[in-house]
Amino acid sequence: MDPARLSARSEFLYGTRAVLPAATATAAWGIVTGVAMVKAGLSVSQAIGMTVVVFAGSAQLAATPLIVAGASAPVILVTAVIINLRFIIYGAALSTPLRGASALRKLGLGYLSADISFAVFMQRMASEPERPFADAFLLGAAGANWVVWQIASLLGIVLAGFIPTRYGLGFAGTLALAALAVPLVRTGPARLGVAATALFALATLDWPLKLGLFAATTAGIATALLAELWSEHRTRRLPREADRG
Repeated sequence: MDPARLSARSEFLYGTRAVLPAATATAAWGIVTGVAMVKAGLSVSQAIGMTVVVFAGSAQLAATPLIVAGASAPVILVTAVIINLRFIIYGAALSTPLRGASALRKLGLGYLSADISFAVFMQRMASEPERPFADAFLLGAAGANWVVWQIASLLGIVLAGFIPTRYGLGFAGTLALAALAVPLVRTGPARLGVAATALFALATLDWPLKLGLFAATTAGIATALLAELWSEHRTRRLPREADRG
């Protein structure tokens, strides 16, 4: 598309459309999380408050049993922070494309951003790094993902009493996310990153406080970045070697 014809509104809609294929996976995890919070012992109002304020499925699932058990606020907070340490990496990756956005806008995008919207945004930046209104695209993608998650999570909370745990909703959500993630792995560096993440996830499975999640994510991103840098280095070096030959 001609950059001159782009606008913040068109990029917002572009971001919304880009994340829609992930709606099924997002909805599956939202329902799983909503059901799990109520099944673990939270009241409907507590579960609704957590899903709106926290908006982080893995942290919600980890914090819920601590809340029910009466753990102290610092313990709950530290647990949630540790599980979401990967968002530090996400924030660092978003800092350059969002350089021109205001602090308030960055805070809003930080709250709305999730794994899926981050992946969609980074894919867009890799294919069209010079395309303007990156913040509007991210707002569209993250906002649409947030709406789907909230609706699905609220549905899970309301219907928790009618959904037996033997249905294996957690596994269904995992399969939905896997089906979404596989098509995004298109390049050699991306495949290496996924392989490194999988290996580190298995090796750190028994680490306390789910620190293995952060270790595996960091290892995967670092591997993919190093592979990408090496690929670019090789691409630049080959013409020079050909000229010398």
